[in-house]
Amino acid sequence: MIRGNKALSDIELEEALAKQSLDRGMFWRLWPLLRPVRKFVMGAILIEILLVVTIFFRPWLVRVVIDHGLLPDPQGGYHLVWSVLGWATFGLGLTWSLRFLLAGVGQYLSGSAAIQVINDLRIQIFRHVQALSVGYFDRTKAGRITARADSDVNTLEPLLIQGPPEFLSTILRSVVAGIMLWHISPLLFASVAGVIPLLLLATIIFKRISQKNWAVVAENRSRFTAHLVETVAGVRLIKQGGRELDNLNVYRGLLRNFNQALIRGNLRSSWFAPFTAVLTTTAMAILLLVGARGMALGVITMGQVAASMFYIFIFLGPLQELNDLFERYANGTASAQRIFLLLDTKPDVNDAERILPLAEVRGDVEFQQVHFRYQAKGRSVIESLSLKVPAGQVLAIVGPTGHGKSTLVQLLTRFYDVNEGAVTIDGVDVRHIRQTDLRRHVGVVLQDNVLFSGSILDNLRLAAPESSDDQLIAAARALGVDEVLEKLPHGYHTQVGSLGSALSHGQRQLVCLVRAYVADPAILVLDEATSAVDVLTERRIQRALRTLCEGRTAIIIAHRLTTIRDADQIAVIQHGQVVELDNHQQLLAQDGIYASLYRAYERNAHGVSIVPLTTPALASV
Repeated sequence: MIRGNKALSDIELEEALAKQSLDRGMFWRLWPLLRPVRKFVMGAILIEILLVVTIFFRPWLVRVVIDHGLLPDPQGGYHLVWSVLGWATFGLGLTWSLRFLLAGVGQYLSGSAAIQVINDLRIQIFRHVQALSVGYFDRTKAGRITARADSDVNTLEPLLIQGPPEFLSTILRSVVAGIMLWHISPLLFASVAGVIPLLLLATIIFKRISQKNWAVVAENRSRFTAHLVETVAGVRLIKQGGRELDNLNVYRGLLRNFNQALIRGNLRSSWFAPFTAVLTTTAMAILLLVGARGMALGVITMGQVAASMFYIFIFLGPLQELNDLFERYANGTASAQRIFLLLDTKPDVNDAERILPLAEVRGDVEFQQVHFRYQAKGRSVIESLSLKVPAGQVLAIVGPTGHGKSTLVQLLTRFYDVNEGAVTIDGVDVRHIRQTDLRRHVGVVLQDNVLFSGSILDNLRLAAPESSDDQLIAAARALGVDEVLEKLPHGYHTQVGSLGSALSHGQRQLVCLVRAYVADPAILVLDEATSAVDVLTERRIQRALRTLCEGRTAIIIAHRLTTIRDADQIAVIQHGQVVELDNHQQLLAQDGIYASLYRAYERNAHGVSIVPLTTPALASV
C-alpha cells in the first residue's frame, strides 16, 4: 500500500489506488479497530453460532415427523403418531422463537459495536486531519477529505461489524450441512459434492473482479462528492459569474462517469448469482434422482430425502450468500484503502526532536538567506531573501501579486518550511520551536479570515477560551470597533453564520482584529487586512490597527499603499527578493519601484488611470 507519500498529489494517489488491486495487508489493519469492542463482536459471533444450531434442528424435526410421525397403515394411508407430531411442532415453534430472540440480541450487539467503532474512527480521522500540514489542504480538494470522513466510514461499517459474524455463520452452515448430508447418506453427499469446485472457482473469480470494480467506483464517487462540496463553498462566485449551467454540466459529467463505473461493475459481477442458482438447482435435481433410486432400493427413507433437501439449501445457500459478502468486502476494503491513504499521509512540517523553549518573546524577526519553492521541481518563490524586523517595529511589504509576499507569512508561521536558509524569532530558528508555541506568539489576520458558526463572542473566545463576555467586549471597545458590533441585530450575540456569511466583509475583518487583540501575540502579521472594504470601514480598521500594533512587532502586507506610510520600514518584494528597503519618505526620494507604485496608486485613488506598465520604473514590476 502507498504510505506517507509526499511527492504525489492526493488526486494522483487516489487514481493510482483505483488502478491497482487491493492490498491484503491493508485488510488486516482493520482488525485493531475492533479491539475496543471485541466483547460485543465475540457476543455477536456466539449469537450467530446459536442461530446456526437452531437452523439445523428444523431438517432433523422434519425427518422425525416423516419417518416416525407418519407411519404406514396396513389398511392404507398413514397413521398419525400425535405425540411425535406434538413434540415436533413444539420444537419447530421453539427454534423460530429462539431465532427471533437471538436475532434481536445480535442486532443490539452489532449496533452497539458499530456505533463505537465508527465514532472512534471518525475521531481518529478528524484528529489526523487537524494534524496535517497546510500544504496537504492546498493539494487536496475539501470534498475528498469529506468523502473519506463520511461516506467511506459509513461504507466500512458493514464490513467491520457485520462481516465477521456473517462470514463465520456462512462457513459453519456449509460445513455442518455437508457433515449432516454425509451422516444421512454418503451417496447423497457425493451426488452434490461435484458442484463445490465450480462454486469455489466462481467465488474466487468474482472476488477479484469485485475488488477492482469497487476501487474504481469509490474513486468516481469521491470526485462528484468533492465537486458538490466545492460548489456549496463557492456558490456566490458561481452565481456571480453565471456559471450555474457550466457547473451543472461538470457535475453531470462526473455523475456519468460514476454511473458508468457502477454499471460496468454490476455487469461484470451480475453473473455470479444466476450461476450459483443454476448449480444449486442442478445439485437438487441430482439429489432427487439419487434419493428416489435409494428409496426404491430401500436404502434411504423418505424422511432422509426430505431432510437432505433442507440440508442442500443450507449447504449451498451460504455459498450463494458469498455474493453479497464479497460485494460488501470489496466495497468496504476500497473505502478502507482510501481512509488509510489519508491516515498514512505524513505532515510536511513536524516539530523537531530538540525543541527550544519560547516562554517570553521580544519579537525580533529575521529571514536569513531564505530559499523556498512549493513544489520540489517547481519554480522558486523565495530566493536568497534576507530581511530583519527589530522587536516593536512595523515592517510593510509591497510588491506585485505572486512574487512571494504572502509566502513569507506561511514561512514565519511554519505552515511551510524553508528549503534553504532560516527564519528566526529572537535568534531561534522557528523549526526548533514547537508549532503550538510559535503560533501562540504569532498572530495572523488575513484578507479572507474564517469565522466559525456561532456568535461573535464564540468566535472571539477562540483566542482566549477562559475570557468572560465582559473581557471580550472590553477588547472590542479598546480597538474602537464596538460601535459597529453593538449595532448588529443581537450585538455580540449575533450569529455569524457558516464561515461568517451573515456578516459583511468589513464586519468579519473587525471581528478578526478583535480576536487577534484578545490573543495578545508578540508578533502580528496583517495580510491584505484592509483590502476589499469601503472607505469608512477602512478607516475603522486603520484605527484598530494602530491600537493593535502598539508594543508589537508587526508585518503588514498591503496593496493600499496609503495605509503603510507610517511603517518603520517598507520592503519591496520582486521575484522573491527584496529589491528596495527603507521608510516611506526615503523610498519616494529614491524614485524607484515603490515611488512608481505609490504615484500610480494615488492617481488611481483620485479617479485617474493607472500609469501604464511601459513606464520605465514599472516595466520590471
